[in-house]
Amino acid sequence: MILQPVIPVFLVIVLVVPVLAGAVWMLVRAVRRQGGGAGPAVWALRVVLVMACGILLLRPGLPDGHVRTLASATDVLIVVDTTASMVAEDWDGSAGSTPGASTKQPRLAGVRADVRRIAEAYPGARFALITFDADAVLRLPLTTDTGALVSAVDVLQPEVTRQSKGSSIGIANALVAQTLQNAKKASPDRARMVFYLGDGEQTVSSDPESFASAKPLLSGGGVLGYGTAQGGPMRETTGALGGTGEYIQYQGTDALSRIDEKNLQTIAGELGVGYQHRTAQTTITLPPAPKSTSAYREDDPLSQPTDLSWIVALVVVALLCAEIARATMLITRMRGLALRPDSTGGDA
Repeated sequence: MILQPVIPVFLVIVLVVPVLAGAVWMLVRAVRRQGGGAGPAVWALRVVLVMACGILLLRPGLPDGHVRTLASATDVLIVVDTTASMVAEDWDGSAGSTPGASTKQPRLAGVRADVRRIAEAYPGARFALITFDADAVLRLPLTTDTGALVSAVDVLQPEVTRQSKGSSIGIANALVAQTLQNAKKASPDRARMVFYLGDGEQTVSSDPESFASAKPLLSGGGVLGYGTAQGGPMRETTGALGGTGEYIQYQGTDALSRIDEKNLQTIAGELGVGYQHRTAQTTITLPPAPKSTSAYREDDPLSQPTDLSWIVALVVVALLCAEIARATMLITRMRGLALRPDSTGGDA
């Protein structure tokens, strides 16, 4: 038997002991006065009721219970584009509407939502986060803490617009391959997946670097593309507390960023994974984790005590119902006596 108190034990003592002592004292008095009958029985039930409430607050249980948890022995590497074009406001499909409309959201809003879905889709997996603009950076090393992953993505900001000198969509290739290689060396039995999230817009004159070196290290993943062919306007990222400024201008009009699905499909081919165009109106489709790495933890079950407080709660409910029934009966009897006509027949 183990206890999982709802409130600190000393508070249980402070609350229950005085009431229990009073109920026991009233029981003793009832026994001395009547020696038997309904009075002592009523107070005996009340003593049991107080004791049951105290036990309920202590929440008893048995330590022999356990639950199985589904775990995926998979390392998931998430690669996120944080170039200036990722603030283009065409995530919700409103490209071409009036700039500044309240319904327009940047592509990063879609990235954040999809990263949450990826974290939920692979329970027990380890996640790492790489971002890239002018350089590629490992923001979060492999961890099972999905809260840390979501928090890291939630605070992501694109590069400062005035400092942007163009970027390559393949600049993270070496860091991706190195991270996967390190993961394989540390845990060779684990599967590895990569999810690349970006718009495919190459803003330097050179050709994108290839991700082909990562393909032999992978068991799956996907490339997710954000943006529209019509393009979306971009607000200037200032790096200040406010975060954004006016819309970026090009030849007197709002500059537009357009998705390049051909580049994204090329990356998907290099990685050996599928490509998916993402919009706010569609549901993301994620590949399952390799079956060989997904199983219930039979060898290491989580300890989960068998809760017995529901049994005590039933006792409390039964005793309270008895009290309510007795009180209802006494009230009915008193009302009957009050309404009974005077039978003395005497004159004033």
